[in-house]
Amino acid sequence: MELTGWAPEHSDALREYFAQGMSFAKIAKAINARFNTDYTRSAAIGRARRLGLTTSGSLPPAPPRLTPVPQLNRSSERRECEPRSIEFRWPMPVFEKAPPVELRCVEIEPRHLSLVELEHGDCRYPYGGDSDGEPITFCGHRRRPGSSYCTAHFDLSRDPEPETEPSPSIVPLREDEPA
Repeated sequence: MELTGWAPEHSDALREYFAQGMSFAKIAKAINARFNTDYTRSAAIGRARRLGLTTSGSLPPAPPRLTPVPQLNRSSERRECEPRSIEFRWPMPVFEKAPPVELRCVEIEPRHLSLVELEHGDCRYPYGGDSDGEPITFCGHRRRPGSSYCTAHFDLSRDPEPETEPSPSIVPLREDEPA
């Protein structure tokens, strides 16, 4: 017996209405009204197929069954394969713990401003935040035009290239104002 959501009395009603020649949409409505259910037309068609109720042209055609394509050039006997070992093509790199490098710009002394204290033209080069609970502060000197950093931090954050001429965008640093 096939497990479905249809009660036996619902299937009997389907047989009865089908014998009367009703359409599957009307059969579904009649069963829903009679048993207070919520079957669809498609559910009625599917159940009728499973019950073997067929008449010429009354049921939509069943979907075609797919037949497996025969495998060509395959021998019927299975070959034994050796299990592959999980190996990497390249050796894994060895990571050694290196002491952290302190990058400080010795040319200037940062103002150590918080994010809310920064103004529009101030350098955004960060300081601190390396350990838990350490606050992050920012340089705060006047920044270089077209950059987020002052000239010293701009040069520090780029690859060192020997300059042949001084850059025309060098901006003098802001002196600390007395608090």
